[in-house]
Amino acid sequence: MGRGWKILIGVVAGLVVLMLLNAYVTGKETGSAEVTVPGGRILELKEESLQVAEGGPRDGSPIVLLHCYTCAIDWWDGMRPALERKHRVIAIDLLGFGGSDKPQSPYDMDSQALLVKEALRLLKVHHATLVGHSLGGTVATDVAELSPPQLVERLVIIDQAPNNDDYEKEGLPLTAKLTFLPVIGPALWRVTPDSAVKDGLGVAFAPGYEVPDAFVDDFWRQTYDSYDKSPSAEDSYVSSTPLDKRIRRMGRTRPDGLPLLAIFGAEEQLYEPEKALAAYDTVPGSETELVQGAGHSPNVEKPARTAALVLRFVDNGARQARGAK
Repeated sequence: MGRGWKILIGVVAGLVVLMLLNAYVTGKETGSAEVTVPGGRILELKEESLQVAEGGPRDGSPIVLLHCYTCAIDWWDGMRPALERKHRVIAIDLLGFGGSDKPQSPYDMDSQALLVKEALRLLKVHHATLVGHSLGGTVATDVAELSPPQLVERLVIIDQAPNNDDYEKEGLPLTAKLTFLPVIGPALWRVTPDSAVKDGLGVAFAPGYEVPDAFVDDFWRQTYDSYDKSPSAEDSYVSSTPLDKRIRRMGRTRPDGLPLLAIFGAEEQLYEPEKALAAYDTVPGSETELVQGAGHSPNVEKPARTAALVLRFVDNGARQARGAK
């Protein structure tokens, strides 16, 4: 074997060792809770700490906002002022995202939901409307499943299909899929530039939407562990029982049912919006809305329209409840 080949083999072996070492180190990284948004504060729970931001009148009926995957509280900034005029609004950073703790694990849906449930108990929240965007919609559904009826009164799901297999379009691009592979994924995590992150986030909006720089910052507040484990944890939850079936089942066990509003952007790039809305439309008492000019994130792209839909849903429910008394 010539000297050149020996050098090449040595270089390749060295790169493999470095990639393996990087995978180990990257997988062990954690992060502590910190305030990252104006008005945010850290809520210390039994096991972990979450960042929350609260506004609106304390005696207003509560609306709880749960963000999407790779996102954070600030994805609700466009909607919060309208919601906070009459309602107590609580936005929460899920575990592993934004300003909340970032442990190595767990990131399964039950663990996320139980933390949200504990946070709402400490905040003395009752009869809440849970509004979940994408991953947040899955967590919101699980919170309702794990909570007594008096905690979660209504559910709003924004651009989260009942499951992934039956409603996804083409799925993630190859470059994104590579980031979840062992060894290769952590290596790409180290070298991905902000411009590539911004391009990747574009799938969360209608084509041509300008992704805010702040959302790139939110992306990098994750650890690789929370980035890597959350999608598979969500997929496991919705694959076992789709969200529409879970909500229908909960409605049968609650005295007043579980009112649902499902909202999708008409230019959604990840899921088939009409097909997903048709599934939710089979849930008794549900309402569905297709927001024109928005993609996967109408809460960001069309905040006034999305806030108006949520407020109408909440206020109509409150009037119906008063009329039933």
